[in-house]
Amino acid sequence: MAKHLVTAPRRPTRAIRVGSVVIGGDAPISVQSMTNTPTRDIPATARQIRLLAEAGADMVRVSCPDMDAAQAMGPLVRESQVPLIADIHFDYRLALAALDRGTQGLRINPGNIGSRQRVLEVVRAARDHGASIRIGVNAGSLEKELLNRYGEPCPQAMVDSALGHIRILEELDFREIKISLKASSVGMTVAAYRLLAKQVDYPLHLGITEAGGLLPGAVKSAIGLGLLLAEGIGDTLRVSLTADPVEEIRVGFEILKALHLRSHGVNIISCPTCSRQEFNVIEVVAQLERQLAHIREPVPLSVIGCIVNGPGEAKETAVGLVGGQGGHLLYRDGRPCGKVNDADIVSRLVAEVEQAAEKMRRDKQENSSS
Repeated sequence: MAKHLVTAPRRPTRAIRVGSVVIGGDAPISVQSMTNTPTRDIPATARQIRLLAEAGADMVRVSCPDMDAAQAMGPLVRESQVPLIADIHFDYRLALAALDRGTQGLRINPGNIGSRQRVLEVVRAARDHGASIRIGVNAGSLEKELLNRYGEPCPQAMVDSALGHIRILEELDFREIKISLKASSVGMTVAAYRLLAKQVDYPLHLGITEAGGLLPGAVKSAIGLGLLLAEGIGDTLRVSLTADPVEEIRVGFEILKALHLRSHGVNIISCPTCSRQEFNVIEVVAQLERQLAHIREPVPLSVIGCIVNGPGEAKETAVGLVGGQGGHLLYRDGRPCGKVNDADIVSRLVAEVEQAAEKMRRDKQENSSS
Protein backbone atom coordinates (compact mmCIF):
# COMPACT_ATOMS: atom_id res chain seq x y z
CA MET A 1 0.00 0.00 0.00
CA ALA A 2 1.25 3.46 -0.83
CA LYS A 3 2.24 5.40 2.26
CA HIS A 4 1.20 9.03 2.33
CA LEU A 5 3.53 10.27 5.01
CA VAL A 6 2.20 12.93 7.36
CA THR A 7 5.22 13.29 9.63
CA ALA A 8 7.96 15.88 9.67
CA PRO A 9 11.61 14.77 9.57
CA ARG A 10 12.67 13.17 12.82
CA ARG A 11 14.19 15.60 15.32
CA PRO A 12 17.96 14.91 15.49
CA THR A 13 18.99 13.51 18.88
CA ARG A 14 21.97 11.80 20.41
CA ALA A 15 21.62 8.04 20.71
CA ILE A 16 21.70 6.28 24.08
CA ARG A 17 21.21 2.68 25.11
CA VAL A 18 18.97 0.80 27.49
CA GLY A 19 20.64 -2.57 27.37
CA SER A 20 20.40 -3.80 23.78
CA VAL A 21 17.84 -1.14 22.77
CA VAL A 22 19.07 2.05 21.12
CA ILE A 23 16.98 5.15 21.80
CA GLY A 24 17.37 8.28 19.71
CA GLY A 25 19.55 8.84 16.68
CA ASP A 26 18.04 6.97 13.76
CA ALA A 27 16.83 4.03 15.88
CA PRO A 28 13.17 2.99 15.59
CA ILE A 29 10.82 4.65 18.07
CA SER A 30 10.57 2.16 20.92
CA VAL A 31 7.47 1.18 22.88
CA GLN A 32 7.46 0.39 26.57
CA SER A 33 5.17 -0.24 29.49
CA MET A 34 5.38 -0.72 33.25
CA THR A 35 4.54 -3.66 35.50
CA ASN A 36 1.82 -3.26 38.12
CA THR A 37 2.45 -6.38 40.17
CA PRO A 38 4.25 -6.14 43.54
CA THR A 39 7.87 -6.21 42.39
CA ARG A 40 8.93 -8.39 45.31
CA ASP A 41 6.53 -11.05 43.96
CA ILE A 42 9.11 -12.28 41.48
CA PRO A 43 7.02 -15.00 39.74
CA ALA A 44 4.08 -12.65 39.14
CA THR A 45 6.29 -9.79 37.96
CA ALA A 46 8.38 -12.04 35.73
CA ARG A 47 5.18 -13.38 34.14
CA GLN A 48 3.93 -9.87 33.43
CA ILE A 49 7.27 -8.88 31.92
CA ARG A 50 7.09 -11.96 29.69
CA LEU A 51 3.55 -11.08 28.54
CA LEU A 52 4.64 -7.54 27.74
CA ALA A 53 7.63 -8.80 25.77
CA GLU A 54 5.40 -11.19 23.84
CA ALA A 55 3.12 -8.26 22.99
CA GLY A 56 6.13 -6.45 21.51
CA ALA A 57 7.47 -4.28 24.34
CA ASP A 58 11.02 -3.14 23.62
CA MET A 59 11.69 -2.55 27.33
CA VAL A 60 9.76 -2.68 30.61
CA ARG A 61 9.86 -0.38 33.64
CA VAL A 62 9.60 -1.86 37.14
CA SER A 63 8.83 0.15 40.26
CA CYS A 64 11.29 -0.21 43.15
CA PRO A 65 9.62 1.40 46.19
CA ASP A 66 11.76 -0.45 48.76
CA MET A 67 14.89 -2.55 49.12
CA ASP A 68 13.08 -5.87 48.65
CA ALA A 69 11.85 -4.63 45.28
CA ALA A 70 15.28 -3.33 44.28
CA GLN A 71 16.88 -6.66 45.17
CA ALA A 72 14.23 -8.49 43.14
CA MET A 73 15.62 -6.83 40.03
CA GLY A 74 18.39 -9.46 39.94
CA PRO A 75 16.24 -12.50 39.13
CA LEU A 76 13.86 -10.38 37.06
CA VAL A 77 16.70 -9.14 34.83
CA ARG A 78 18.00 -12.69 34.42
CA GLU A 79 14.59 -13.98 33.33
CA SER A 80 13.59 -11.04 31.13
CA GLN A 81 13.72 -11.12 27.34
CA VAL A 82 13.89 -7.31 27.19
CA PRO A 83 15.86 -4.64 29.07
CA LEU A 84 14.43 -3.53 32.42
CA ILE A 85 14.30 -0.02 33.87
CA ALA A 86 14.11 0.51 37.64
CA ASP A 87 11.72 3.29 38.70
CA ILE A 88 13.25 5.02 41.74
CA HIS A 89 12.10 7.91 43.91
CA PHE A 90 13.84 9.64 46.83
CA ASP A 91 16.18 6.87 48.07
CA TYR A 92 19.45 6.71 46.14
CA ARG A 93 20.31 3.37 47.77
CA LEU A 94 17.51 1.70 45.83
CA ALA A 95 19.10 2.87 42.59
CA LEU A 96 22.48 1.48 43.63
CA ALA A 97 20.93 -1.87 44.58
CA ALA A 98 19.01 -2.13 41.30
CA LEU A 99 22.11 -1.29 39.26
CA ASP A 100 24.19 -3.83 41.16
CA ARG A 101 21.63 -6.44 40.18
CA GLY A 102 21.83 -5.72 36.47
CA THR A 103 19.05 -3.26 35.68
CA GLN A 104 19.83 -1.58 32.37
CA GLY A 105 18.23 1.79 33.06
CA LEU A 106 16.93 4.08 35.78
CA ARG A 107 13.97 6.43 35.92
CA ILE A 108 15.06 8.89 38.58
CA ASN A 109 15.09 12.62 39.19
CA PRO A 110 18.53 13.67 40.45
CA GLY A 111 17.05 16.61 42.32
CA ASN A 112 14.96 14.50 44.70
CA ILE A 113 17.45 11.91 45.92
CA GLY A 114 19.48 14.13 48.23
CA SER A 115 22.97 15.57 48.25
CA ARG A 116 25.34 15.97 45.33
CA GLN A 117 27.41 13.13 46.79
CA ARG A 118 24.45 10.76 46.59
CA VAL A 119 23.75 11.78 43.01
CA LEU A 120 27.43 11.25 42.21
CA GLU A 121 27.26 7.71 43.61
CA VAL A 122 24.28 6.89 41.42
CA VAL A 123 25.94 8.39 38.34
CA ARG A 124 29.15 6.45 38.98
CA ALA A 125 27.20 3.22 39.36
CA ALA A 126 25.16 3.89 36.21
CA ARG A 127 28.34 4.59 34.26
CA ASP A 128 30.09 1.47 35.63
CA HIS A 129 27.11 -0.71 34.72
CA GLY A 130 26.49 0.89 31.32
CA ALA A 131 23.02 2.04 32.36
CA SER A 132 21.15 5.12 31.18
CA ILE A 133 18.99 7.49 33.22
CA ARG A 134 15.59 8.91 32.38
CA ILE A 135 14.71 12.22 33.96
CA GLY A 136 10.97 11.97 34.47
CA VAL A 137 9.23 15.29 35.07
CA ASN A 138 5.56 15.10 36.06
CA ALA A 139 3.23 18.10 36.33
CA GLY A 140 1.78 16.65 39.52
CA SER A 141 5.07 16.59 41.41
CA LEU A 142 6.93 19.75 40.43
CA GLU A 143 9.34 21.35 42.88
CA LYS A 144 7.81 23.85 45.32
CA GLU A 145 10.14 26.60 44.12
CA LEU A 146 8.78 26.26 40.58
CA LEU A 147 5.17 26.20 41.75
CA ASN A 148 5.80 29.34 43.77
CA ARG A 149 7.40 31.01 40.76
CA TYR A 150 4.71 30.12 38.22
CA GLY A 151 1.71 29.76 40.54
CA GLU A 152 0.62 26.42 39.08
CA PRO A 153 1.90 23.60 36.88
CA CYS A 154 2.58 24.85 33.37
CA PRO A 155 4.75 23.89 30.38
CA GLN A 156 7.57 26.32 31.24
CA ALA A 157 7.71 25.06 34.83
CA MET A 158 8.03 21.48 33.55
CA VAL A 159 10.82 22.49 31.19
CA ASP A 160 12.66 24.40 33.92
CA SER A 161 12.43 21.33 36.15
CA ALA A 162 13.88 19.12 33.42
CA LEU A 163 16.71 21.55 32.67
CA GLY A 164 17.61 21.70 36.35
CA HIS A 165 17.87 17.92 36.58
CA ILE A 166 19.81 17.76 33.31
CA ARG A 167 22.28 20.34 34.62
CA ILE A 168 23.03 18.17 37.66
CA LEU A 169 23.92 15.18 35.49
CA GLU A 170 25.88 17.21 32.94
CA GLU A 171 27.98 18.74 35.71
CA LEU A 172 28.93 15.16 36.59
CA ASP A 173 29.80 14.51 32.93
CA PHE A 174 26.92 12.06 32.47
CA ARG A 175 24.95 12.32 29.24
CA GLU A 176 23.34 8.91 28.81
CA ILE A 177 20.04 10.67 29.41
CA LYS A 178 16.51 10.64 28.08
CA ILE A 179 13.78 12.96 29.30
CA SER A 180 10.03 12.90 29.78
CA LEU A 181 7.63 15.76 30.52
CA LYS A 182 4.26 14.28 31.41
CA ALA A 183 0.94 15.78 32.43
CA SER A 184 -2.62 14.49 32.35
CA SER A 185 -3.45 17.49 30.18
CA VAL A 186 -2.79 16.84 26.50
CA GLY A 187 -2.22 20.53 25.76
CA MET A 188 0.23 21.06 28.62
CA THR A 189 2.19 17.94 27.71
CA VAL A 190 2.48 18.83 24.02
CA ALA A 191 3.50 22.42 24.78
CA ALA A 192 6.18 21.28 27.25
CA TYR A 193 7.76 18.82 24.81
CA ARG A 194 7.75 21.42 22.05
CA LEU A 195 9.59 23.87 24.30
CA LEU A 196 12.20 21.38 25.49
CA ALA A 197 12.80 19.93 22.01
CA LYS A 198 14.19 23.33 20.96
CA GLN A 199 16.69 23.44 23.82
CA VAL A 200 18.32 20.00 24.15
CA ASP A 201 19.38 17.16 21.88
CA TYR A 202 18.64 14.35 24.31
CA PRO A 203 16.11 11.70 23.24
CA LEU A 204 12.60 12.26 24.53
CA HIS A 205 10.31 9.71 26.14
CA LEU A 206 6.70 10.59 25.26
CA GLY A 207 3.59 10.00 27.34
CA ILE A 208 0.35 11.49 28.62
CA THR A 209 0.35 10.52 32.29
CA GLU A 210 -2.76 9.34 34.14
CA ALA A 211 -4.66 9.33 30.86
CA GLY A 212 -7.50 7.17 32.19
CA GLY A 213 -9.10 3.89 31.16
CA LEU A 214 -8.59 2.01 27.93
CA LEU A 215 -10.79 4.05 25.58
CA PRO A 216 -10.33 7.61 26.94
CA GLY A 217 -6.66 6.95 27.68
CA ALA A 218 -6.03 5.62 24.19
CA VAL A 219 -7.75 8.65 22.65
CA LYS A 220 -5.83 11.17 24.78
CA SER A 221 -2.55 9.41 24.06
CA ALA A 222 -3.21 9.13 20.34
CA ILE A 223 -3.93 12.86 20.12
CA GLY A 224 -1.01 14.04 22.28
CA LEU A 225 1.62 11.59 21.11
CA GLY A 226 0.35 11.78 17.55
CA LEU A 227 0.77 15.56 17.43
CA LEU A 228 4.36 15.32 18.69
CA LEU A 229 5.35 12.35 16.57
CA ALA A 230 3.93 14.03 13.46
CA GLU A 231 6.26 16.95 14.19
CA GLY A 232 9.26 14.61 14.42
CA ILE A 233 9.43 14.79 18.23
CA GLY A 234 9.80 11.60 20.25
CA ASP A 235 12.16 8.63 20.47
CA THR A 236 10.39 6.24 22.83
CA LEU A 237 6.89 6.19 24.31
CA ARG A 238 4.59 4.75 26.91
CA VAL A 239 0.81 4.88 26.66
CA SER A 240 -0.34 5.20 30.30
CA LEU A 241 -3.67 3.40 30.75
CA THR A 242 -5.73 2.29 33.71
CA ALA A 243 -5.92 -1.12 32.09
CA ASP A 244 -3.91 -4.27 31.51
CA PRO A 245 -0.34 -3.09 30.70
CA VAL A 246 -0.39 -5.26 27.58
CA GLU A 247 -3.00 -2.87 26.18
CA GLU A 248 -0.44 -0.06 26.52
CA ILE A 249 1.86 -1.88 24.12
CA ARG A 250 -0.93 -2.53 21.64
CA VAL A 251 -2.11 1.08 21.63
CA GLY A 252 1.47 2.35 21.37
CA PHE A 253 2.14 0.34 18.25
CA GLU A 254 -1.20 1.34 16.73
CA ILE A 255 -0.22 5.00 17.12
CA LEU A 256 3.11 4.39 15.40
CA LYS A 257 1.47 2.30 12.67
CA ALA A 258 -1.10 5.02 11.97
CA LEU A 259 1.72 7.48 11.29
CA HIS A 260 3.78 4.94 9.32
CA LEU A 261 6.59 5.32 11.87
CA ARG A 262 6.87 1.64 12.73
CA SER A 263 5.34 -1.57 11.48
CA HIS A 264 4.36 -4.20 14.01
CA GLY A 265 1.74 -6.89 13.72
CA VAL A 266 -1.20 -7.30 11.39
CA ASN A 267 -2.72 -4.06 10.09
CA ILE A 268 -6.44 -4.75 9.78
CA ILE A 269 -8.25 -2.41 7.42
CA SER A 270 -11.98 -2.91 8.01
CA CYS A 271 -15.15 -1.03 7.16
CA PRO A 272 -17.36 0.65 9.79
CA THR A 273 -20.29 -1.51 8.54
CA CYS A 274 -23.67 -0.57 7.12
CA SER A 275 -26.76 -2.39 5.84
CA ARG A 276 -24.85 -3.41 2.68
CA GLN A 277 -22.55 -5.77 4.61
CA GLU A 278 -22.81 -9.38 3.46
CA PHE A 279 -21.35 -10.87 6.67
CA ASN A 280 -20.96 -9.79 10.30
CA VAL A 281 -17.87 -7.63 9.89
CA ILE A 282 -17.74 -6.53 13.54
CA GLU A 283 -17.73 -10.09 14.86
CA VAL A 284 -15.20 -11.28 12.27
CA VAL A 285 -12.77 -8.45 13.00
CA ALA A 286 -13.03 -9.02 16.76
CA GLN A 287 -12.14 -12.70 16.28
CA LEU A 288 -9.30 -11.86 13.91
CA GLU A 289 -7.79 -9.36 16.38
CA ARG A 290 -7.65 -12.10 19.02
CA GLN A 291 -6.41 -14.90 16.78
CA LEU A 292 -3.78 -12.80 14.98
CA ALA A 293 -2.34 -11.04 18.06
CA HIS A 294 0.70 -13.36 18.06
CA ILE A 295 1.94 -12.25 14.64
CA ARG A 296 4.72 -9.63 14.63
CA GLU A 297 5.10 -9.22 10.88
CA PRO A 298 3.33 -6.16 9.38
CA VAL A 299 0.83 -8.04 7.23
CA PRO A 300 -1.86 -5.74 5.73
CA LEU A 301 -5.30 -7.38 5.86
CA SER A 302 -8.52 -5.84 4.50
CA VAL A 303 -11.94 -7.02 5.66
CA ILE A 304 -14.70 -5.17 3.82
CA GLY A 305 -18.38 -6.08 3.99
CA CYS A 306 -19.47 -5.25 0.44
CA ILE A 307 -18.26 -4.51 -3.08
CA VAL A 308 -18.44 -0.69 -2.85
CA ASN A 309 -14.91 -0.23 -1.46
CA GLY A 310 -13.91 -3.84 -0.98
CA PRO A 311 -12.14 -4.65 -4.27
CA GLY A 312 -10.13 -1.44 -4.19
CA GLU A 313 -8.91 -2.07 -0.64
CA ALA A 314 -8.23 -5.76 -1.29
CA LYS A 315 -6.01 -4.96 -4.27
CA GLU A 316 -3.70 -3.01 -1.95
CA THR A 317 -3.28 -5.62 0.81
CA ALA A 318 -1.52 -8.94 1.23
CA VAL A 319 -4.79 -10.62 2.18
CA GLY A 320 -8.29 -9.30 1.55
CA LEU A 321 -11.91 -10.34 1.89
CA VAL A 322 -14.84 -8.70 0.11
CA GLY A 323 -18.41 -9.54 1.09
CA GLY A 324 -20.62 -10.80 -1.69
CA GLN A 325 -23.84 -12.68 -2.30
CA GLY A 326 -23.30 -16.37 -2.90
CA GLY A 327 -19.83 -16.31 -1.36
CA HIS A 328 -17.26 -13.79 -0.23
CA LEU A 329 -14.31 -13.10 -2.50
CA LEU A 330 -10.84 -13.80 -1.11
CA TYR A 331 -7.81 -11.87 -2.36
CA ARG A 332 -4.15 -12.82 -2.08
CA ASP A 333 -1.46 -10.27 -3.00
CA GLY A 334 -4.12 -8.04 -4.55
CA ARG A 335 -5.64 -10.70 -6.81
CA PRO A 336 -8.85 -12.75 -6.40
CA CYS A 337 -8.08 -16.36 -5.47
CA GLY A 338 -11.36 -17.97 -4.50
CA LYS A 339 -14.54 -17.73 -2.49
CA VAL A 340 -15.23 -18.26 1.22
CA ASN A 341 -18.52 -18.98 3.00
CA ASP A 342 -19.58 -17.45 6.32
CA ALA A 343 -18.51 -20.40 8.46
CA ASP A 344 -14.95 -20.43 7.12
CA ILE A 345 -14.16 -16.69 7.04
CA VAL A 346 -12.07 -16.46 10.21
CA SER A 347 -10.16 -19.74 9.85
CA ARG A 348 -9.35 -19.04 6.20
CA LEU A 349 -8.18 -15.48 6.83
CA VAL A 350 -6.03 -16.58 9.79
CA ALA A 351 -4.40 -19.23 7.61
CA GLU A 352 -3.78 -16.78 4.79
CA VAL A 353 -2.28 -14.16 7.11
CA GLU A 354 -0.03 -16.72 8.82
CA GLN A 355 1.17 -17.83 5.40
CA ALA A 356 1.89 -14.22 4.39
CA ALA A 357 3.72 -13.62 7.68
CA GLU A 358 5.86 -16.71 7.17
CA LYS A 359 6.79 -15.48 3.69
CA MET A 360 7.80 -12.12 5.17
CA ARG A 361 10.01 -13.89 7.72
CA ARG A 362 11.70 -15.99 5.03
CA ASP A 363 12.27 -12.98 2.79
CA LYS A 364 13.75 -11.02 5.68
CA GLN A 365 16.12 -13.86 6.57
CA GLU A 366 17.22 -14.22 2.95
CA ASN A 367 17.83 -10.50 2.60
CA SER A 368 19.81 -10.34 5.83
CA SER A 369 22.02 -13.27 4.82
CA SER A 370 22.71 -12.02 1.29
